[in-house]
Amino acid sequence: MKSARHDKIIELIQQYDIDTQEELAARLNAAGFKVTQATVSRDIRALKLMKVAGKDGKSRYAILAEPSAELGDKYTRILHDALTSLDVGQNMLVIRTVPGMAMGVAAALDALKWKEILGSIAGDDTVMCVARDGEQAEIVAEKLKGILKLC
Repeated sequence: MKSARHDKIIELIQQYDIDTQEELAARLNAAGFKVTQATVSRDIRALKLMKVAGKDGKSRYAILAEPSAELGDKYTRILHDALTSLDVGQNMLVIRTVPGMAMGVAAALDALKWKEILGSIAGDDTVMCVARDGEQAEIVAEKLKGILKLC
């Protein structure tokens, strides 16, 4: 039953922008699962759901596709919450962030210790990341898109 409920939670958060435990519990109850808020709270922890910015500015629950063992939960959360766009120009990655979060994103990128990255520098809402060459910049961009599902 727990596995089926977890599958349903993942389905619901992918289908709807659910931003509270109460809303998630109501949707689960409507789907035929008899849950309490305590059950939903345990499921959120078990599934390692995170709150991310939704399209309308409100937060919503989300699950990471493949949390990176290299990155750790803290840096994964920073990247997920702060990144807004990513572009590549030759060997440079231009990473746009939520205002004020560029330093956190740069620290997360440095923590990756990817051999393709020479270094990064942060402003207020932009990180410039230097790769060894254009091909390696594209590799880094694809890795980040894979982690963040920005594709």
